[in-house]
Amino acid sequence: MNKLLLGVLFFAFGQTIIWYQTNGQFISKWAKEHPLILAATLGIPISYSFIMGTKYIVEHFEGQLWPGRLLGFGIGAVIFGILTYIHMSESITAKTAVSLILAITLVLVQIFWK
Repeated sequence: MNKLLLGVLFFAFGQTIIWYQTNGQFISKWAKEHPLILAATLGIPISYSFIMGTKYIVEHFEGQLWPGRLLGFGIGAVIFGILTYIHMSESITAKTAVSLILAITLVLVQIFWK
C-alpha cells in the first residue's frame, strides 16, 4: 500500500479516536465519569496512530516533516467537523464551512503540489 495513503489512514484513525476521547464526555455519561480510564486506554492507540502516520508521511515526502504536520492538521479539522456534526448536531455555519474548505485545501496542497 502507498505510504502516503497509509499515513493518511493512520492520521484519520488517530483523529477519530481522539475526538471520542476528548468529546465523549458530552455524549456519554460513562465517558464523563471515567476520564482517567479513557486517557489510559486510548492514549496508547492514539499515540501509536500518530507515530505511524508521521513515519509513513515523512517517508513519502523524503524526510520532510512539514507536510505531515499540515496533513495531520487538515485531516483533524475535517474529522472534527464530521463527528461534531454527527454527534453534537452542530450545524456547519458559513465560517465553519470556509474553515473546512481551507483545511481540505491544505491537505490537497500537501498531497498534489510537488
